Amino acid sequence: MVAFITSLVLGLLAVGVVFVVGKRRPMGTPLSWGEAMFAATYAFLVFFWWYGVIPNQWLQWATNELNWGTDKFLAQSGQPLFGQEWLSWWPLDVNYAALKDTIVMGVYGLGIALHLGVWAFWQDRSKERAAVVPASRYGRPLVRKG
Repeated sequence: MVAFITSLVLGLLAVGVVFVVGKRRPMGTPLSWGEAMFAATYAFLVFFWWYGVIPNQWLQWATNELNWGTDKFLAQSGQPLFGQEWLSWWPLDVNYAALKDTIVMGVYGLGIALHLGVWAFWQDRSKERAAVVPASRYGRPLVRKG
């Protein structure tokens, strides 16, 4: 559990560093060869972390410590689902190995969402933000054109 949570926190911190650097780096600043190599290495490290280390730590924790295998069932056909007799019509067998794999797919999905979010942030940081125009109680702007 500690390894999984630590790897997840480190992964989120690694993504956060990109946002901090993106806010501080002025637009149009030339990129040196060394900076480009460092950025490429860092991007590879973050990709490796999110698509390799974090899912592996989850699978190790679920398999070894939680004992989620094919012999333990979350729901079985004909058995009361979640202890409720009226849910005994459930037609499927769902073991913990399937739940473990579903959760690891969620980890991959989170990695892809963060990946796309960082791309969008980095590409849109040069766009000017629209100025906030004060509005009346009725939602109309309070700007006069003269």
